[in-house]
Amino acid sequence: MTKILRTAACLLAAAVAVTMSASAAVADDHAEVQQVVDQAVADGMPGIIADVRDGHRSWFGTAGVADTETGRKRRQQDHFRAGSVTKSFSATVVLKLAAEGRLSLDDKVEKWLPGVVKGNGHDGSKITIRQLLNQTSGIFPYTSDAGMAAKQWTPAFLKHRFDRYRPEQLVKIAMANPAPFTPGKGWGYSNTNYILAGMIIEKVTGRSYAEEVTRRIIRPLGLKGTYLPDEETKLRKPHVRHYIKLPVGDPNGKIYDLTDMNASWAGAGGGIVSTAGDLQTFYRALLSGRLLPPAQQKEMFTAVSTKGVQWIDNTAYGLGVFSKTLDCGVTVWGNGGRIHGSWTIAMGSKDGKRMLVSNINGDWDNPLDILTKEMEAEMCPPSSQ
Repeated sequence: MTKILRTAACLLAAAVAVTMSASAAVADDHAEVQQVVDQAVADGMPGIIADVRDGHRSWFGTAGVADTETGRKRRQQDHFRAGSVTKSFSATVVLKLAAEGRLSLDDKVEKWLPGVVKGNGHDGSKITIRQLLNQTSGIFPYTSDAGMAAKQWTPAFLKHRFDRYRPEQLVKIAMANPAPFTPGKGWGYSNTNYILAGMIIEKVTGRSYAEEVTRRIIRPLGLKGTYLPDEETKLRKPHVRHYIKLPVGDPNGKIYDLTDMNASWAGAGGGIVSTAGDLQTFYRALLSGRLLPPAQQKEMFTAVSTKGVQWIDNTAYGLGVFSKTLDCGVTVWGNGGRIHGSWTIAMGSKDGKRMLVSNINGDWDNPLDILTKEMEAEMCPPSSQ
C-alpha cells in the first residue's frame, strides 16, 4: 500500500509539474500582450483586460481597476458596453434571414421601409440592404449631426444620458443632413445604416430587434452575459465602471463616470452589453462558419476598402465585420466598438481559431492605439515585433 501511495504521489507531482510548465509556457507566449496592458494603465487608463484563445489554449491578462472608487480589479466575467461590436450581431441576423429567403441583400431599403429614407440627397429606392451593411449607402451618420454631437460628446450628455430614442427618430436626424455621397460610390462609417438594418429585421420578422438577436444568436450560443439593454440604464452585475473625459478630444477635460445611461441612441449599431468570454464564443463561431451557411458567410467577408477615408488605417469592411492588416503583414478579422467610457476589440484569424478580445474602461487619449498594440503583440510573429 505504501508503495502504491508513493507511486500515486509521484504521478500527481509529475502531473502538477507538467501543468505548471504548460501554464508558464502560455504565460510566456503572451508576455508582450501583458506588457501592453500594464503600460496602458501606467499611462493613465483606469483598467484593461485581454482575453486570448488559441485553439484549445486560453489566457487572460488584466491591469488596473474596474472601479476607481473601490479599487476592485477587473475580472473576466464583468459586463461592459461593447459598442459597435453590435454590428456583427445585426449583420448576422440579416444574413440568416437572407439564407431563409425572407429578404435579399439586393432588396432596396424602400421595399421594407417605404418613405423612411428620403430627403437631402437620400433615396431609399436606390440603396440596397448590402450597402447598409458594408457602409457604402451614402447615408449621413446621425451621430455626426451637430445637435446630436453636442448632446453626446460634451458635458451636456450629463443632462441627456437617460434620453430615450426611437430608431425612427435617429433616422430623421440623419435625413436632416445632406447625403455624403451617391450610394455605392464611396465608403463612409454610419451608424444610421445599422439602425435601418435593425428596423428591417423588425419589419421582416414581426418581432423586436432584441428578440431576434436573442433567439438567433444569444440563446443558441449560450451567451449568458450578453444582452440588449432596451430600457435598462444600469449594467447587470458584475460590471465595470465606464469613464470618459468630456468634451471628447479635450486632454484637459473632466473625467466622468458614465456607466449608467440609456443606450437606445446606439441601438442596433452599438447598444449591446457583453463579456470577454461571450465575445470569444460569438466571434469564434462566426469566423469559423458555424453561424451562417457558406453563401452568406462569403457575403459577410466580402470586404470593400476604407482607404482614403478617416477611419481605422489598413482596413476593409465587410458586412458587420472588418479586416485589419497589421504592420507585420498579418490580417485579422472581427470588429470593435466604442461607447461612452468603453473601447472594445474582438479580432482574430480568419478561421477564428486564434482570437483576442480586449476592453478598456477609459475613453481619452487614444485607446485605439493601445488595442492595436495588443493585436500586434498577440498576432504578429515574434521575429516581426
